[in-house]
Amino acid sequence: RSGAAAIDQFDAQRRQQPIDAEVLDHPEQRILAGGGRILFAVLGDDVVGTCALLQESPGVYELTKMAVTAAHQGAGIGRLLLDAIVDEFRRLGGDTLFLETHSSLKAAISLYERAGFEHRGHKPDSHYARSDTYMVWRDPGAS
Repeated sequence: RSGAAAIDQFDAQRRQQPIDAEVLDHPEQRILAGGGRILFAVLGDDVVGTCALLQESPGVYELTKMAVTAAHQGAGIGRLLLDAIVDEFRRLGGDTLFLETHSSLKAAISLYERAGFEHRGHKPDSHYARSDTYMVWRDPGAS
């Protein structure tokens, strides 16, 4: 199975809102052209995970479109992607790294918490109708 087919398979359920479809259908324009980054987890010849940094404004990045194929969840791939995207955020010199998710995604929220993300209620200007959890990364090495 190709990497593109794998991404399509596990991102299909995320196309529930117009913003999701727009970003997933046009990543070059919506993520990369604005100074963002897209990372992939590859196992053998298969893409088994992905995540992106979407630059919202100078120094402010959203962790978005993070997913790992169902067959590879629980193997630590999500944490590797998360650590890599935080390293990329640091390399870019970002000031704020945030994410939005839904409270029903308990395993994902636990992963984010272990990586240093803190709950901040609901983002008032969110463009995700289904999001009810807003988290901001706090650098554990910062004072």
